[in-house]
Amino acid sequence: MKSFDDGCAANDEFQSALGGVHRGELIRDLLRQRVRMPEPVPNYLRRKALTEKITSVIKPGQVLFVEAPSGYGKSHALSAAFRETDRSPETLRWLSLTGQENDAGRLMALLDIALASPRTASRPSGQQKAASYSDALAMLLSDPYWNNRESNDQGSDESETASVLVIDNIGTVANPAAIALLQQLAANTPDGLALVLVSRKPLPFETHTYELEGRFHRIGTESLELTRAETFEFFQTAVSRNQLTTVAVEHLYSLTEGWITPLGLYQRELESSSEARLPIQETFSVERFLRDAVLVHLTPGQQRSLRIMAEMEIVSDELFLALADAGCDHAFRPSTAAETGIPLRPLPGRGRWFRLNPLLHDWLQTPALDGSRERALKASRWFSERNQFPEALRYALVSGDVEESVRIASEGSEALLIGQDTASLLRLRRSLPAGLLERSARLKIVYGWVHAIGGQFNQARLLISDLDAGNYPELVGRIDALRAFILRGEGSIDEALEVADRALQAEALSTQGQLVTQLVRSSALCAAGNFSEAREANRIAAKLAREAGDAGSEILAVYAHARIELGKGSLKHAEQLLRTGLDTAMNESSRPARVGETRLQLNLVMVLWHQGREAEADRLLVTCIRHAEQTRDLGLLLAMALRVLICRTQNRMDDAFAWIGRAERTMQSWRVDQAVYVPVLEALKISGWLSLGQPDTAAHAMERLNPWREVNCVPEMFPMMPGMLDCLQARIELARGDDIKAAQTVSNIRHNNGETLPFGLDIHSRLLESVVSWRQKGPAAAQKLLATAITMAGEEHYISPFAELRGELQELLEKTWQQLPDTPFTESVGRLYGLSDMKVQAPLAEPISEREQGVLELIAQGLSNQDIGDRLHISLHTVKTHARRINAKLEVKSRTQAIVRARELGLL
Repeated sequence: MKSFDDGCAANDEFQSALGGVHRGELIRDLLRQRVRMPEPVPNYLRRKALTEKITSVIKPGQVLFVEAPSGYGKSHALSAAFRETDRSPETLRWLSLTGQENDAGRLMALLDIALASPRTASRPSGQQKAASYSDALAMLLSDPYWNNRESNDQGSDESETASVLVIDNIGTVANPAAIALLQQLAANTPDGLALVLVSRKPLPFETHTYELEGRFHRIGTESLELTRAETFEFFQTAVSRNQLTTVAVEHLYSLTEGWITPLGLYQRELESSSEARLPIQETFSVERFLRDAVLVHLTPGQQRSLRIMAEMEIVSDELFLALADAGCDHAFRPSTAAETGIPLRPLPGRGRWFRLNPLLHDWLQTPALDGSRERALKASRWFSERNQFPEALRYALVSGDVEESVRIASEGSEALLIGQDTASLLRLRRSLPAGLLERSARLKIVYGWVHAIGGQFNQARLLISDLDAGNYPELVGRIDALRAFILRGEGSIDEALEVADRALQAEALSTQGQLVTQLVRSSALCAAGNFSEAREANRIAAKLAREAGDAGSEILAVYAHARIELGKGSLKHAEQLLRTGLDTAMNESSRPARVGETRLQLNLVMVLWHQGREAEADRLLVTCIRHAEQTRDLGLLLAMALRVLICRTQNRMDDAFAWIGRAERTMQSWRVDQAVYVPVLEALKISGWLSLGQPDTAAHAMERLNPWREVNCVPEMFPMMPGMLDCLQARIELARGDDIKAAQTVSNIRHNNGETLPFGLDIHSRLLESVVSWRQKGPAAAQKLLATAITMAGEEHYISPFAELRGELQELLEKTWQQLPDTPFTESVGRLYGLSDMKVQAPLAEPISEREQGVLELIAQGLSNQDIGDRLHISLHTVKTHARRINAKLEVKSRTQAIVRARELGLL
């Protein structure tokens, strides 16, 4: 057998014809040019979090695998990380593979060059005599240079000085012998070398052993795609030039999900073109990228398979095989396509269901394939056979088959209710034959639910107004269940409970009807502050769901339970419930996600926001908003309200008001009753105007809300709304300087709610009470109230009220900061208010009493002891006693020193 590289590079025997040149040296010189880092992209976006994640796992003896489809900036992210951390070029070996490296000899030649020790001018003679590529690689890796950390690190941080070998584009390697070399390199990475593998496909060998050993790390699409905040930063210049609006950037992020190359190409188009802006999927460079990156490498049969997958919102292998025709490559299923580097990701927890990137999904549907309507009808029947009625109805409508759509709506009405696919049902109503709805009491009830779930309570009530109990005795329970749902949605708590109890007494009420009615009771009782009875109703609903074997209904029961815990302020328990519910839903891998899961995610976002975990909340909101818009879920109002709150916390008021406008337009286009969304959006506007220092504008908006405040409605998704409106009223009065009115308003909040005060509202009212007390009685009295609120909120890290009331609390916190309890939560509040870096003063051994605080404040005003006695109606002797105690507690000897020390401590 000829030894490896016996004086030549692989496949270069023809070089022997060149006179005066050692055989193969010219090819080796060419190959050396391949070992270099890519040039940087000009004006690239610095991504600190991604750079830190990459550099934290690039360590000697360890392997990093960077995997993502084409266009996610894998190579750029790595090279940017190396440049931003000032890594020495001498420690970096970057090898970009091409299709030629399928030959093991050529790959070995490149590795030989990349792994050549800088201490040796030529390779050891033993290496040249290796009998196989595997032996040759083993000899390279056994070089003392790669196995001596101390000599390699030279006493510096090993993660920064150790050499790194990057092998880019390994997805091109398919030859078993070449793959074996890569596997050997990963398995035997020496202690002085960090290995980075980059590919758009999964690795062609197993890595679980290395992962268990703790030396294999993976960075995937979820880390490489731009976050929402990074997308806004990316297009900041275009927004400042009025080429894009924030709404347009939001749409770009939702459509691309942070797919960086299409976004980068679109940015270049904006910079170079003076013509009217085109949608991103219609710009020339983006279309060319999608074609070259996705379609060019596929056969015609695979291309048709991919386009058929794009006709579905989500698709599984089984569904695809039911739809595939003779022109498809049946072996190119969704699971196979995902492994070839197509941006087709599995749904979290559902390895059998896949979803295309929205940009690619939209682009692949133009032009439409022949037979698309027939396939939609096939998909509808496929879902219907599996009792997945919301999806069945959606594709029946796409197919244009009205009879099939009506059949599904009639047979699957209860399941459609649980699925809450109001968008499909409302589209169906427009297609119903004339007079069908008027003749069918059952369809009237179905559409009553549809309108009620969509926030159109007046429409729902109108539909069932002529369904007299005497004419339809078998429907009495269902009609009352619907009426209870309508009343709860409108915020009429007592009436909803009364009608719900009546519905449960009806004999003909179905199991799912009972379940929904118990959920209505649970929601109403929770809004009334009766948490124990609400929990009992929720238990009954969960039991009914389990007995019926309906996971979708059980999800709604978990959602209702989490709402109860949120009302009690138990954020940690609520988060546990919500995550458990989502995990349980994900385990049911045989079907797509239900809308109920979006509600779970929305409430998880609320928990995260209450705890100040905005980055996590922001990521979840993107998915929630997209799904709610597609299904016409009224949860979109809550999602947009949370987006407004996050923007306001980040002091992005223009974006906050833009989201309010978007929510208002959406609710109007959906014809949602004004009572559902107007109070919510007006309250958000009031909060925004207060943040901008416009109390008069806020007061005018509050006047418009008086009709809703007078009837004291409690919206289902916003149970704290009545109390929060009172808090906003108190804030307006504080901003106008009317402290007496503000004090009365805050007092009424606690008086009107009594023991049923929701936890979040309790914290709000206590914080406002501390502000009022500070203005009326001074810092000492306010400090006690503030410390109590911080202690209460700290148990669950309930920081959102502090973020909301930043304008009112800033000065008070600055004055009392040193006296507040020293806890991790207090530190979080300090970071929120920019107080964590304030000079820490030693706390007083004995606190200043309330009477001493009054004397101290008058001393600071320059009053004499006699004047202080006259002002406070106490004797001169008592004043002197208080003054001596103040000096002793402050550890000072004079009035002047006492004033200075008190100000340092925030007492004045």
